[in-house]
Amino acid sequence: GPGEWTLWGSWSRCSSSCGRGVSVRRRHCVRLPEEELCWGDSHEYRVCQLPDCPPGAIPFRDLQCSLYNGHPVLGTQKTYQWVPFHGAPNLCDLNCLAEGHAFYHSFGRVLDGTPCTPGTQGLCVAGRCLSAGCDGLLGSGTLEDRCGLCGGANDSCLFVQRVFRDAGAFAGYWNVTLIPEGARHIRVTQRSHNHLGTSGPLGKLRLGLGGRRFLRERADRFFAALVTRDGHYVLNGDGVLSLPGTYEAAGTRVVYTRSAGPEETLQATGPTSQELLLQVLLREPNPGVHFEFWLPRERYGSFQAQVHALGWPLRQPQPREVEPQPAETTVVPEAIPARVASLAPDPCGPCPDSRGRAHRLLHYCGSDFVFQARVLGRHRLAQETRYEVRVLLIYKNRSPLRSREYVWAPGHCPCPPLAPHREYLLATRRHVSPDGTQDRLLLPQAGYARLWSPAEDSRVRLAARRCPV
Repeated sequence: GPGEWTLWGSWSRCSSSCGRGVSVRRRHCVRLPEEELCWGDSHEYRVCQLPDCPPGAIPFRDLQCSLYNGHPVLGTQKTYQWVPFHGAPNLCDLNCLAEGHAFYHSFGRVLDGTPCTPGTQGLCVAGRCLSAGCDGLLGSGTLEDRCGLCGGANDSCLFVQRVFRDAGAFAGYWNVTLIPEGARHIRVTQRSHNHLGTSGPLGKLRLGLGGRRFLRERADRFFAALVTRDGHYVLNGDGVLSLPGTYEAAGTRVVYTRSAGPEETLQATGPTSQELLLQVLLREPNPGVHFEFWLPRERYGSFQAQVHALGWPLRQPQPREVEPQPAETTVVPEAIPARVASLAPDPCGPCPDSRGRAHRLLHYCGSDFVFQARVLGRHRLAQETRYEVRVLLIYKNRSPLRSREYVWAPGHCPCPPLAPHREYLLATRRHVSPDGTQDRLLLPQAGYARLWSPAEDSRVRLAARRCPV
């Protein structure tokens, strides 16, 4: 077997005297002659950040090239003045251009901590261009999860993803949702001639209704309004159309895009430092305002309480296609063939009893995804059943879920069965085929699928706290 590593040594001094540089630490492999080499790296590199270099300071790569000024190179006695050349293939070679001449020369590797190219975050280490992970280690590849936790698994926050479909009793501003303080990875989209708008929590109704007359008069335009807590407009305020771009609001940057067609998008990385109110100006049938964000678990309860206190539904109706003339139509994404009534017994038979706290805890802790969903359609195949569902609320997820997913269940008669147009709490597993061509959400036989209710919502949240770490 392999040998054993010694403990890591202390970190070295920073490679730079100002700005960004690299620090390194080492460990050694202790092994007998018959043992293999130790597994892993003997060196670790991290970024060190010192105060910014003073104006006029010579860049690190320029300084390394200048060391060869006035020295004979290329086997002749001729000397040159050298400056960095950034057009060579290897970014971490010291490629220097002879001033006044049309050639460059490579003097080997640059020193560790040299920027790969000007204006980028990558640093050269041992001849390789590496970027730092969120842990500060170069080349680690560690990323922040959607909750903002370095190296996390998205389990310290909840993914809120819903659709606002209220048709509206009058034209004007309608409240869509509160975007709470601490929200991350916010995305709002809608495709219609309606208009998005967000505001801070103070005076939110007054701001929304106060702009109704102007927006109705400008019905041919397509724009959103963004207002801070103190009522200050960030974009599209006071009847002035702002250009698409990036704006500062609630401690984050909001990217506002508006296409030539009826499409509008608001995106923000977060976290928000204060709550925002999302509104929509309705002046035609509403095809749906899609919004999503990630919220820390400890803030979700207060978010629900706020929405409930304002009298808004916690679960919005799902989107449907809107015809040019308003019409109350229901579109089922996947049609279910009509069946002729029959007195024949159900060929599937009853399912085993899977009720109880132990069953709920087993499936919640052992699953990859737990979410609330509305069943849109069902398709029975020879050996499996496919359900098309609309994801309404996510309790647990190992990877992001789309707003509409397929859930697969084994057999022609799955247990438990899911009825179309009903809402369930589902615990599913991710199933990837051996050849990697299929990546599915699998509802196991005798798995967890309960009709959604406030009581079942409370039970599943209690189960989340009892899973072993």
